Amino acid sequence: MEHQDFLDQARDQYHAIRAAAVAAGPDVPVPTCPGWDVRALVHHLAGVNSWALAALTTPADGGRPRAEHRPDGWEELLAWWDERFTAMNRLLADVGPDAPAWTFTGPSTAGFWSRRQAHELAIHRLDVEHALHGPEVPPLLFDTQFAADGVTEFLTVLLVRLARERPVTREGRLLWHAADAGRTWEVRLVPGQPPATVAAAGSGTDHDATVAGTADALYRAAWDRPSGAIVSGDRSLLDALPRP
Repeated sequence: MEHQDFLDQARDQYHAIRAAAVAAGPDVPVPTCPGWDVRALVHHLAGVNSWALAALTTPADGGRPRAEHRPDGWEELLAWWDERFTAMNRLLADVGPDAPAWTFTGPSTAGFWSRRQAHELAIHRLDVEHALHGPEVPPLLFDTQFAADGVTEFLTVLLVRLARERPVTREGRLLWHAADAGRTWEVRLVPGQPPATVAAAGSGTDHDATVAGTADALYRAAWDRPSGAIVSGDRSLLDALPRP
């Protein structure tokens, strides 16, 4: 996946989310984010995009950017989000992936944010579609390579960050296998240590649990969203992973 691929994905997911949010209305519950309604979801995304925009203009070694105040009114919030998302994606396109920028982990470059924002928007696209359509969500299939990259980002970046706040208490080896992408990941869990993810040679059998399916299905499973992935072995290892 290239920088421009992530920018294109972010733009497409943003437009889809916004249309679905307007169609659903602000007060509709989001079943995949318990306690949230559509207004809270848009409020979150507007804040995340605004924060990323601030990070892009913060020195790599600078302090953590502050979150901006977001409007409370629905129409005002949508307009504010439009401005912040457009400015963020435009700035990402202008500076390129290697420009220095503040990040909360990993490489301190703008490329971190193009990837992070594309996946943030894609996963929440699922949420707003569930809010709009309920259990009968229309078919939605993420690009194979984009979904596989999302699995990689979750397992190697976000899972490690989440485990700092909610340390792993289980021990075992959890294999993720996306045949359509030709990708396999092995997550090694040791109590009190950060989860370690390595590329695995194949589907294999020498693991405590396996999550198998398309890259799209694994992407959803990684984020604990409704998924067609097949879990075999000790499912409690998957359920024990810290999630956002």
